[in-house]
Amino acid sequence: MGDFLLRPWAAADAGSLVRWADDPGIAAHLRDVFPSPYTMADAAWFLRDCMAREGRDQLCRAVVVAGEAVGCVTVTRGTDVYCKCAELGYWLGRAYWGQGIMTAAVRRLCREAFAVWDILRIQAEVFAPNAGSRRVLEKAGFTLEGTKRRGVYKNGQVLDACVYALLKEELT
Repeated sequence: MGDFLLRPWAAADAGSLVRWADDPGIAAHLRDVFPSPYTMADAAWFLRDCMAREGRDQLCRAVVVAGEAVGCVTVTRGTDVYCKCAELGYWLGRAYWGQGIMTAAVRRLCREAFAVWDILRIQAEVFAPNAGSRRVLEKAGFTLEGTKRRGVYKNGQVLDACVYALLKEELT
């Protein structure tokens, strides 16, 4: 596993955010709210949102390698009947795929979320064909709970979506 740091995002990260997020191969595996192409205006909005919400209803961290923000991992608290749950989301620059960085980052942020919030579970939903992301969750201790058959529409394709969860007592 490569060396990395998790830290809150800062306004100064805009350039590296655009450099690594502006990859259609990353956007293809994420919800449409993640823009492609990814511009400086998108980065500015994202960074303002992360900094404004930090600690209140989300923990949003830059994945930093060699001093540069190359990815993101976020846990967002649920509301209403989901107030004891949270949702995990993440992406990583293509050059760092397959090195174990995201698995370790997910573990770290989940530990932090369980420690700071009164939540019982963290869940993540990934497109079924995204084997790399599914492997991240499985290695991080998440359990596949089910598949939403034909659950998402992305880039002109209907895809299955896999729902994974980690319960607080399963944290290792």
